[in-house]
Amino acid sequence: MKKIIILFCFVVSMQTTFAQDIDSLLSKYSAAKNDSLRLETILEFYKTYSEGDPLIFLKASENFLAYCQNNKDKIGESLATSMIGYCYRGLGNTTRSLEYSIKAFEIGIETDNEIALAVANSQLAHCYKDTKEYQQSIKYYLALLEIGESVKNEKIKSIAFQNLGEVYLAMNKLDSALLYEQKDFEICKRIGFYNFFGYTLLTLGGIHGKMGNTALAVSYFDMAIQEGLTRKSAKQLNWAYTAKAQFFASINQSDSSIVYAKKALSAVANTGFANYNLSAAKLLLDNYRTSNVDSAFKYSEIYRIENDNVFSAKAIQQTQLMTFENEKKQQELATQKLIAAEERKQNIQFALIAIGILILLTLYLLLSRSFITNTKLIEFFGVIALLIVFEFLNLLLHPFLERVTHHNPVLMLLGLVCIAALLVPLHHKVEKWATAKLVEKNKQIRLKAAKKTIEELEKN
Repeated sequence: MKKIIILFCFVVSMQTTFAQDIDSLLSKYSAAKNDSLRLETILEFYKTYSEGDPLIFLKASENFLAYCQNNKDKIGESLATSMIGYCYRGLGNTTRSLEYSIKAFEIGIETDNEIALAVANSQLAHCYKDTKEYQQSIKYYLALLEIGESVKNEKIKSIAFQNLGEVYLAMNKLDSALLYEQKDFEICKRIGFYNFFGYTLLTLGGIHGKMGNTALAVSYFDMAIQEGLTRKSAKQLNWAYTAKAQFFASINQSDSSIVYAKKALSAVANTGFANYNLSAAKLLLDNYRTSNVDSAFKYSEIYRIENDNVFSAKAIQQTQLMTFENEKKQQELATQKLIAAEERKQNIQFALIAIGILILLTLYLLLSRSFITNTKLIEFFGVIALLIVFEFLNLLLHPFLERVTHHNPVLMLLGLVCIAALLVPLHHKVEKWATAKLVEKNKQIRLKAAKKTIEELEKN
C-alpha cells in the first residue's frame, strides 16, 4: 500500500510540471525551421518523459498530436502518433503500440518526410523487438539506419546501432551485437549524444559477459552505473545495478551479486519506479535460498510484496489509462456532435435557399405576362421542390425523431413516411393550382396576341 501511495505522489508531482514542459516543448517545435531541429525537439520530448510515467508521456503526446492536427502539420502528426505508440509500449499494451506505430508509418509514407519515417521505423522495430520477432525488428532498424545515413544524422544512426546490438544480443549473435554496439558507442562519444547512452553501456556489458570477458563486462556495467548517477536516473541506475548483479550471479559470485542487487533495490526506493525491485528481489532470494534461510525468507517476502505491488501499480496505471481513453472518446464524440450539428445547420440553409429559388422561379413563370410557359416545366419544378422540401423537413426533424424513436430504424422510417403522406397531397393541390393558373395565364397571353393580330389586319 505504501508503494502505491508513493507511486501516486510521484505521478502528481510529475503532473505539476507537465503543463509548463509541454508548453515549452510545443513552443520549440513550432519555432523549428527544418527537419533537423524538429528531430531535436522530438528527442527532447523523449528525454523529458521516457524515463518517467508512461501515462504522463501519453498525455503530453496527445497534446502534441492535437497541436499538429489543429495546425494541419502532417509531419508532426506522424511524429506524435509514433510517440503515442511508444507510450502504449511502456504501458505494456503491445497491440495498441503496434497499431499507432503502423498508423504513424503510414502518415510518414504519405508525407515522404525522412524524419517522420525515421521515428516511425524506430517505433515499429521496438514493437517487433518486444514480441521477439527479431527479423522484422532488424528490418525496420536497418531502414532507420539507412535514413540516418541518407540525411547524414548521427543521432538517428546511433539509435539504430544501439537497438541492433540489443536485438543481436537477444539472438545470441554476439559478433554482430558487438559490432553495432561499438559503432553506437563511438558515435555517442564523438558527438556527445548521451540521451540513451546508459542502455548502450548495459548492452556492451551483457555482450562481453556472454563472451567471457569478465573485466570488460564489469567495466561497462560500472560505466552504466556512473551514467545513471550522472543523469540522476533512478530507472537507469536500477537497471545497471541489476544487470551487474545478474552477471555476478551467472559466474557464481554470490556475494557480489547480493551487494549489487541490494543497491538496485535502494536505487528506486521511495520513487515511482519501485516496481523495478522485482528482478533484484528475485536475485537476492535465489542467492540466499541455499546459504541463509532467514535472509531467503526476508527477500522472499520482499519479492512477494513487490510482485503484488507490480500488479497493484499496473492495475492503477491501467485504470488511469482507461479513464484517459474514455475522456478522450467523450471529447471526440462531443466534437463529432458539434460538427454534425454545424453540417445540419448548413444543409438546412442550403435547402431553404434552393426552396426560395424554386418558389421565385415558379412565381415568375406564373406571373410573367410576356411569354407562354410549358405546363410540363411547372410539373418538373414541382417535383424538385417536393424533394427539397422533404429533405429540408428531414434535416429539421431528424434530431427530434431520433430522440422520440430512440434511434429505432423502423419507427424513424414510419415517421418519415408520415411526413411524406402529408406532403404528397399538399404537393398535388399546389401543383394543380399552379397548373390551372398557368393554363389561364397562357390563354390570356394567346387571346391578347390574337386581338393584336386582328387589330393589325383591320388597319391594313
